[in-house]
Amino acid sequence: MTGDTPALAAMRNEYAADRGLSEAELAADWATQFGCWLADAVAAGLPEPNAMVLGTADAAGRPSGRTVLLKEYDREGFVFYTNHGSRKGGELAVNPWASLVFPWFAMQRQVVVTGRVRPVDRAETEAYFATRPRGSQLGAWASTQSEVVSDRAALEEAYRAAAERFPAATPVPAPPHWGGFRVRPEAVEFWQGRAGRLHDRLRFRRVEGGDWVVERLAP
Repeated sequence: MTGDTPALAAMRNEYAADRGLSEAELAADWATQFGCWLADAVAAGLPEPNAMVLGTADAAGRPSGRTVLLKEYDREGFVFYTNHGSRKGGELAVNPWASLVFPWFAMQRQVVVTGRVRPVDRAETEAYFATRPRGSQLGAWASTQSEVVSDRAALEEAYRAAAERFPAATPVPAPPHWGGFRVRPEAVEFWQGRAGRLHDRLRFRRVEGGDWVVERLAP
C-alpha cells in the first residue's frame, strides 16, 4: 500500500547495548523476579504496569486475546477478574489453559506466562469486589460482557437499572456470574531486549514433582 501507510518493514527500535539479564542476576524463584520487575515498571511510571495480554482458546483450539489487569499474584499464580459469561470465561470453562504477556515496552522487557487456570474461591472474589469503585461494581451488573448489544443507549439503560437496584446507601454485591481466575504457571519467561536482537530470555519451568528449572532460550 502507498500514501500515508507507514513503512512497516523499516519500523524498529534498536535496544540498549548496556542492558541485559544474566543467570547470576536472576532471583531464586519466578515470583521474586516478577516482583522486582513489576516494582521497576511502577517506579518508571509506566502506564498501567499491571496490564497484561490474556490469551485463551476455545475447545477447538481457536485463540483469542485481550488486555486485562493483574489484581494479585503470589507463588500460586496470577489473578484477574471477569464476567464468567464473557468470551474468555466461556473459553476457560472448556479449555482451562492460558497465556499472559506483560508488555513493558518502555523498559525493553516483557514477561510471558503459560499455565493452567482455575477459578478463585467465592470468598476471595467477594473480598476483591468490595474494593472496586462503585461505578465498576454497577458496571459488572450492567454488562453482559461479550454479548451483542443493540446500541450504546441500551448499555447505559442497563447501568441506570443497576444503579436503581442498588441505591447509593446500599452495598453492591458481587454478581453470581462474576469472579476471579488464577493462572497457575507452568512456565514464566523473563525477556530483556538486547542490541542486535540478541535478546536475553530466561525461563523458569515447572518440572515433575513441582520443582523449577531455569533455562536460557535462543532469541
